Amino acid sequence: MSDNLKAQLEAERRKRKELADSSAGARDIKFDTDIYNNSDKFAGYDTSIDTGIAEDTTNDTVAVMPPAPTTGRFGITAPRELIDELNGVVGEEEEEDAFKALQRARGVNRVIADRESDYQKRRHGRQLSPERGDGGEGGVSYSEAMRKNQLDREKADLLAKIKKAQDTADEKRAAAAEESRAEDVSQPQKRRWDVATPVHHQSSTSSADVAATPKRNRWDQTPADVGAVVATPRRRNRWDETPQPTPSGGVAFSERPKRVRSKWDETPAMIGGSAATDFGATPSAAQMAAGASILAKQLLGQPDAMDARNLFQTDEELDSLLPKDGYMIMEPPPTYVPIRTPARKLMATPAPLRGSSSSEGFLIPEESRHIDFDIPKEVPGVGPLPFFKQDDMQFFGKLLDGQSEDDMEVAEKRERQVLRLLLKIKNGTPPMRKVAMRQIAERACEFGAAAIFNQTLPLLMSPSLEEQERHLLVKVVDRVMFRLGDLVRPFVHKILVVIEPMLIDEDRYARSEGCEIISNLAKAAGLPTMIATMRPDIDHVDEYVRNTTARALSVVASALGIPALLPFLRAVCMSKKSWQARQTGIRIVRQTAILVRSGILPHLRSLVDCIAHGLDDEHLPVRSATALALASLAEAAAPYGIESFDAVLKPLWLGIRKHRGKGLAAFLKAIGFIIPLMEVEYANHYTREVMVILIREFQSPDEYMKNIVLKVIKQCVATPGVPAQYIKDDVLPEYFRCFWVRRMALERRQYHQVVETTVELAAKVGGAEVIARIVLDLKDESAVYRNMVMEAISRTVKTLGAMDVEGRLEELLMDGVLYAFQEQAGEGRVILEGFGVVVNGLGARAKPYLQQITSALLWRLNNQNPLVRQQAADLVAQIAPVMKACGEDELMGRISVMLYEYLGEEYPEVLGSILGALKSIVNVIGMTDMQPPIGDLLPRLTPILKNRHEKVQEHCIDLIGRIADRGAEYVGAREWMRNCFSLLDLLRATKKAIRRAAVNTFGYIARAIGPQDVLATLLNNLKVQERQNRVCTTIAIAIVAETCAPFTVLPALMNEYRVPELNVQNGVLKSISFLFEYIGAMGKDYVNAVTPLLEDALVDRDLVHRQQAASAIKHMALGVAGTGNEDAVLHLLNFLWPNIFETSPHSICAVLEAIESCRLCLGPGRILQYALQGLFHPARKVRDVYWRIYNMTFVASQPVLVAYYPHIENDGDNVYRRYELDYVI
Repeated sequence: MSDNLKAQLEAERRKRKELADSSAGARDIKFDTDIYNNSDKFAGYDTSIDTGIAEDTTNDTVAVMPPAPTTGRFGITAPRELIDELNGVVGEEEEEDAFKALQRARGVNRVIADRESDYQKRRHGRQLSPERGDGGEGGVSYSEAMRKNQLDREKADLLAKIKKAQDTADEKRAAAAEESRAEDVSQPQKRRWDVATPVHHQSSTSSADVAATPKRNRWDQTPADVGAVVATPRRRNRWDETPQPTPSGGVAFSERPKRVRSKWDETPAMIGGSAATDFGATPSAAQMAAGASILAKQLLGQPDAMDARNLFQTDEELDSLLPKDGYMIMEPPPTYVPIRTPARKLMATPAPLRGSSSSEGFLIPEESRHIDFDIPKEVPGVGPLPFFKQDDMQFFGKLLDGQSEDDMEVAEKRERQVLRLLLKIKNGTPPMRKVAMRQIAERACEFGAAAIFNQTLPLLMSPSLEEQERHLLVKVVDRVMFRLGDLVRPFVHKILVVIEPMLIDEDRYARSEGCEIISNLAKAAGLPTMIATMRPDIDHVDEYVRNTTARALSVVASALGIPALLPFLRAVCMSKKSWQARQTGIRIVRQTAILVRSGILPHLRSLVDCIAHGLDDEHLPVRSATALALASLAEAAAPYGIESFDAVLKPLWLGIRKHRGKGLAAFLKAIGFIIPLMEVEYANHYTREVMVILIREFQSPDEYMKNIVLKVIKQCVATPGVPAQYIKDDVLPEYFRCFWVRRMALERRQYHQVVETTVELAAKVGGAEVIARIVLDLKDESAVYRNMVMEAISRTVKTLGAMDVEGRLEELLMDGVLYAFQEQAGEGRVILEGFGVVVNGLGARAKPYLQQITSALLWRLNNQNPLVRQQAADLVAQIAPVMKACGEDELMGRISVMLYEYLGEEYPEVLGSILGALKSIVNVIGMTDMQPPIGDLLPRLTPILKNRHEKVQEHCIDLIGRIADRGAEYVGAREWMRNCFSLLDLLRATKKAIRRAAVNTFGYIARAIGPQDVLATLLNNLKVQERQNRVCTTIAIAIVAETCAPFTVLPALMNEYRVPELNVQNGVLKSISFLFEYIGAMGKDYVNAVTPLLEDALVDRDLVHRQQAASAIKHMALGVAGTGNEDAVLHLLNFLWPNIFETSPHSICAVLEAIESCRLCLGPGRILQYALQGLFHPARKVRDVYWRIYNMTFVASQPVLVAYYPHIENDGDNVYRRYELDYVI
């Protein structure tokens, strides 16, 4: 079967070859030219689909082969993606890991470069230039930087001119080729069928010419074998063709290889005059002979290319794989002879058949023998690290070279010390990082600016840097700059190159971090240094550099003050050397307005005058930048400052008539933000005039223009002087026709802009007018468009109410909302929240629709899709108050019974929504009318408390607390006790809302069943070993004391302190601390009762005892301040003061906080008297503590301390007495 198939394929291949050969001679034959036109009917058409890739070749050194003529039939190429895949051309987007976006969303992959746009990645193209200014060694002076900038700009201009000239020449050449082709393809007039075909006689044509150019044969003629005598023109080989035989018996190969386009269905082309072949083609006899000679060389043991992969490993390679110590090299026996027989060689992998010049076909690439098995986990001088990435070897590799530092120079030693500290900060544990951060900040002057910045700044430019690492390294730069002061000046440009890209980062915290660093840098280096450093970048060739420089200079202006930078800005904006400098200066003004906001008001007129001339500039980018800067100034100054814009109103007004495209958008934005600053009559006039242009631009296809138009419409409509009737008659029809279309809902930014503008229009003309125009779109087929309509309606109803929605519009609205709710797909909450807002807005008018809504809810609660059930339960929670207001208790009872039946829901998100719906129903329907009864509901909730899902926990605790607060008598005490101890574990929940709900619920339950039983069990819990359980127990005791009055808890609690067990006593002290925190001013009646207990704790040897007692004193002093209990607080302060010399961080914090609370209770004068005793003590450690307490008191109560300073008598030279103060006192 296989032989027959091969024979058929061979016959078919020969037949196709004969047809292909015969087609060359059949091109000149005319087929019924008296009827059909003899010209090419495909003339002037593209006969193939251009894929956009360059010609693929098999040899890069060969010239490009011109494409073969495509007469006869036109080719259909494969899709671009398939061609790219087969040719190995894969785009960057295909090489990107598909899981990177998901990893970034989950916080797993935090590499900065992975989320940057192409524009932001241009930061990697900037180099850390040598130090600038006059302070660095080998630094670049200002004149050199300016000269280099000028050369770069001239080079860019020259390249642009060359490219423009080339483009012009290409266009002319293409036009000439098109004209010549049009002349060649001029079609003759069609002849009638009864007119004889003219015979074209050939004059003086030789036989050789005839043989060289055969005529096209008719389809019924046998193809002539012209190739046997004269070689036919070379054509593109197909996969089913074989090489042409020559009269000499060889294969017809051209002497010079030509560049051939590779097709996916072609056999690789045979190139070269030698006997060489590629894999997949049948080799000739000469090639087989050459291959046999190569194989013979292999069999005879001669070295060849394949033997390079089978060489023995050298001693150096073995040392890199295995340790040197513990092994010995064995010498081979004297009688050992390696096997090198031909029989063994036959088993080796054969080498590919090669020619004499170069190797064709596939070759296994040479691999490096060096393998990095060990990424160190411990670095000498650093210690164990949590991780060490491969990319860190580039920066910290010298720490692993094992060199001794004894023979190193001082500069190299400092460099290694800085590297160790940076490695600890970047890859270390939090304690290690904290110590290293403090060391590098304190020793910054010792290390020097060069040693620190030359190691830190390249790290910040690393492409594999993560967000957390950047944050830590930026913090290092900030702290080091604070220590170095003006020593940082030579490195200002390097720091700016690294920090400026953060100003355009998408992360808001990164932008604020960058602003803070540049602000501190400006304060440390000074304004002259900042201007001299950044001046060459103002008119830089690269737009990215100019943009980031403008943002950085705006930060400098906000840090050092706008008046200090204003002369420089005025000079830059008036620059005549380059329009790039003027554009950058205007951008600085714009970014300053965005950054400073209303702080520009004192300098508004100066800034407007500084950039006003830019509206008449000859370059469009400068005019657009000026208009955008004026818009930002007007937005920042609103609602003041209209008189400052008088000089630019006329140029702006003329500009919106002269410009189109992005220039017009900028001018419209400027006018749109200036109009709200005008008085009423002027605002009305300008709005009517500009609205004509805005309505014309409604139909613009440019997305940027649409955003600007929407923003300007919103600004103009919000102006008080614009009448509502004008907006209703002239603006609304075109606005809804052009912007309320499905396409606007697909782009997120335009989606929100349309909704915000529509809400503003509704505020001007009325909600019913806007809702009536879009209510029918709630039944649109597009789910995204329905979401946009629902969001606009819900925000309109939430802002304006639904009082003007009535009659037929009300029915359409409810019908559309219900349809959108039932047809929604996905997890979005827009439709759900919109439904709740509309129903609550209608209030009692929603009663006729509640029956239909309830039926839909009951059906959806029984749906098998968990998302549908969750949405139904969430809607119940939102409309329950409206159902109660309408008196539909029966409908709510039916819903609550179904919700009760679904308390066994397996999906936690759905269960949480069901509990939230039950909570809303319990809130509005009351305990007596609740169906099912409360006695049946609560036992079903107790096991749900063990669910660890946050949503379930929060709603379940709130529901139990509501029942305990309003209907505790419907449930037995045993059930409440069971709930009590289930709530204990929830007091340590991660989410604050859960902890707050658990605290409130615990108090309700304790008040419902009495404190005795609960307190007895809680005091027993203080003896357990688990710390978290004891902490939760102390909180619960404080809750019981707050709910049931402290006198019910304090006696038993103080009695428990007598137990000689450390955990119990610490638990009692913590409970007292929480107790006084919760009861606040009620503690005034219990201060004297707990004073002896706190005295004992403050003199205990255990550090934790004293810490907890200090915490209790803090809360007690804050609660009883001003209630006349100062004597007890002062007595406790005497026991507290000796603890100020504690070294434990937690203890000293607790003691200092207690002293601060005593200051509020006793007054700062008493604390000052204590502090003055040790301010000038001879021991430094004592002085430090007392000065710390004095500074805290001075910062908090500076004016009050004046009266308590000691009286110092006047001497002969100085006057210290203030007699006016004595009068006052």
